[in-house]
Parts: sequence; C-alpha cells; structure tokens
Amino acid sequence: MIQRKVYFNGEYVSEAEARISIFDSALMWGDMVFDMTRTYRQQPFRMRQHLERTFAGLRYLKIDCGMTIDEMEMATLRTLEMNLAALDGAEAQIMHNISRGPLGLYKSVFNGQIRPTITINCWPFWWHLAPNSPLYRSGVHAVIPGQHSVPAHLIDPKVKNRSRVYYMMANLQSQQVDPKAWSLLTDERGLITEGTGFNFFVVRKGAIITPPGRNILLGVTRGAVMELAGKLGIPVAEQEFDVYDALNSDEAFFTATSYAIMPCTRLNGSPIGNGVPGPMTSRLIAAWSEMVGVDIVAQADEYAERVRQMEQPLTAGVR
Repeated sequence: MIQRKVYFNGEYVSEAEARISIFDSALMWGDMVFDMTRTYRQQPFRMRQHLERTFAGLRYLKIDCGMTIDEMEMATLRTLEMNLAALDGAEAQIMHNISRGPLGLYKSVFNGQIRPTITINCWPFWWHLAPNSPLYRSGVHAVIPGQHSVPAHLIDPKVKNRSRVYYMMANLQSQQVDPKAWSLLTDERGLITEGTGFNFFVVRKGAIITPPGRNILLGVTRGAVMELAGKLGIPVAEQEFDVYDALNSDEAFFTATSYAIMPCTRLNGSPIGNGVPGPMTSRLIAAWSEMVGVDIVAQADEYAERVRQMEQPLTAGVR
C-alpha cells in the first residue's frame, strides 16, 4: 500500500508524522485559517480561488505564513502529484491548514525559533461522498437550531477558520431533533445565513435566491453556482429571507465543495415545495456535472458502494 504524504512546514512527511505541537496557537486559540479544495477527474477545481480566500483570511488574522500565493499553489500541486498513486483512482480532498505557529510563551521548546504551521494534505474522497449518495434523491432535512450564526462584527465568517465550536453546538442541537438533519443557521434577527459548512439557496418563481455575502462564508461553490445559473439564463439574487420565506419557496438546495449541489426538501419537519428534489435543482446538478466532466450523483453512488466493500471485511464475523 502506497503511503500518502503531507506537506508539513516545507517538508513532505507521512500522514502519521504530520503532527502539530500542543503549544500551537491553533490548539490554544482555534487560531488557524483553513480551506478545502477538491478535484474532478483528479484535477483541482478552482484552487486559485480557494487560495485567494485563504490568503485574505491570513491578512485578516495578521498571520504571515512566509509563502506567496504562487509558492503555496506550487507546493499544493506538488503534494497532489505525489499522492495521486496513493488515492487509488479517487478524487482528492486537498486541505490547507495554516496557523501562526506555537505561542511565543513556549519558544524555548523550539530553540527560540517560532514559525507558522503550514500543512497541505490530500485525502481520498470516498468517505466524503458516500453518505451523500442517497441524499441526492431524497433531499436533506434542514433544522434551525437555537445556536445563531456569528455576525461579522464579532468574527467575520468570510474568514474560514478553525474556531468553529458554534457550528458544533448547532449540529448537536439539530441532531437532537433529527439525527440525520443538517443545521441551517439564522442571525439574531431570524434571517437565514448559512449552514455549518455550506451555503443555502431557495428557488422562487423561476429565480434562485441566496443570502447576501455580509454574514456568511463566501463559498467558492456558491459563486460557481451563481455563475452557472447566469449562463443558463436563470435569474439570481442575493436577498435576505427568513424561515417563513424558505418554507414557502418552490425548492431549496445547499452548495459546498464536497458535494457541489444538494437538494433540501424539508425544513423543521415541513416539506419545501413538493418535498422532493425540484426541477431547478436537478437542472443545476446536471449542468454542474457537465461543467466538471463528472456525473456527481453517479460518482457518489460509486463511492458509496466502494466504501461498503471496504468496510465489509471490518464487520465480517460480527454478530
């Protein structure tokens, strides 16, 4: 079995060796910018946009990673290249994690030399997509938790950072209602913002509507879907709306790097539209598949079967 390698502070090491210090600011403060890019046909999709968002977050948090964006891109492509054989034909998750490094208080542990922590890893996409396979057909049940999203005047959600305990709280609360539910957050006014790692759209009278970019992560997939809709002649609007508006929409869907576009068919237990994936959502999924050269639903089905086969030996003989 070929071992995967991780870019770790300028070196390429095995996954087991890529360990961050217990004194790192990421552990102490959640002080880390990260991003995830995926491949289609083992080619990165809009990686430069992901890196631009990463470097914008680094500027916001005043983290000097010691690399230019071009150097980071080259290191990422090199990491992907050396891991392709170990992916066994799978698409790759390309993950960047960057912190300001160990806290200065502990510099004696590091011979007085403190530097940023930078990791780039590639992980096979089997396990990301396998659970989503049936959801493309059934749609997702979204639940509004008691936990609100964090507004931009506290910590700007446009910075993709590892300080995400409020996302975890939202998921725990939603899963008390339905263990399979996805959390859909609202702000302090009750207006829908985003999910815990995904953007949200509704379809109304032939147009797609998504919350404005003020208090949300500006998803790369979100932007790509808006561009794709424009090319298809579908009107797109950034507009505030609440739970009432979402429930009375014709359709709804989520966007994220991993699964691209996912139907949302229920909200707080009530159906959206007919309670099944709608024609506009299906049209966008088909157009996305054509754009990236991969049938994303068929790929999720394939990966679900692959994971089932991989896990079968682990459960053999279990009664």
